[in-house]
Amino acid sequence: MNRKIAIITGGSRGLGKSAALKLAERGVDVIFTYHSRQAEADAVASEIKHLGGKGVALPLDIGNSSTFAAFSEQVKAELESNWQRSTFDFLVNNAGSGIHTPFGETTEAQFDLMMNIHLKGVFFLTQSLLPLMADGGRILNVSSGLTRFSLPGYAAYATMKGAVEVLTRYLAKELGERGIAVNVIAPGAIETDFGGGAVRDNPDINAYIASQTTLGRVGRPDDIGGVVAALLSPDCRWINAQRIEASGGMFI
Repeated sequence: MNRKIAIITGGSRGLGKSAALKLAERGVDVIFTYHSRQAEADAVASEIKHLGGKGVALPLDIGNSSTFAAFSEQVKAELESNWQRSTFDFLVNNAGSGIHTPFGETTEAQFDLMMNIHLKGVFFLTQSLLPLMADGGRILNVSSGLTRFSLPGYAAYATMKGAVEVLTRYLAKELGERGIAVNVIAPGAIETDFGGGAVRDNPDINAYIASQTTLGRVGRPDDIGGVVAALLSPDCRWINAQRIEASGGMFI
């Protein structure tokens, strides 16, 4: 039986790394991208191999859409050489970065950066990879709890994530004829290096978020990686065009 193949953007660390390893534990092979830290990416590929799967790390700047055609050709070549296949099964649009700047101080350059990474990148990378996706596949976009609740300083970031949630529904509508389901996962605050690692490294921020979360703690990468793997499992094949928040009950 052929193993499923997932593509995860930003898979060398944080939530993407957890998702890659959780999928590998379930017998899914992974092509994942990294921005600059090749050593970290190689380590994740080794972990996937240790779990009995295949892991391929490819460099990608998700904020530069002019590179997507060449990246798709790289994916095509890797599929043929490593799996003797012309298609993959799952796409997880996870890569991203954040800013924390009050609305009144947000520059046009910061806005454009968030748009290029979180919205334009997701839109056009998905478009570029669609010809290589198998019918009956899945797309999972990564949003944020910040599209439901509002915290000062995240207007630009959350605006792009809100747009991704709308895009998710449109993708589900248009790709349904190919049997491709499209959903969006919205993590709450997670202990990673995202945004400079404030949630992980600042005790006051960590304690405040924990106090506002019904399960009494801040999320960890594996809390999200497990949800990603579950949503891509056969048991969740009938979930489509949905926003699934994984925040432990934050700000309810």
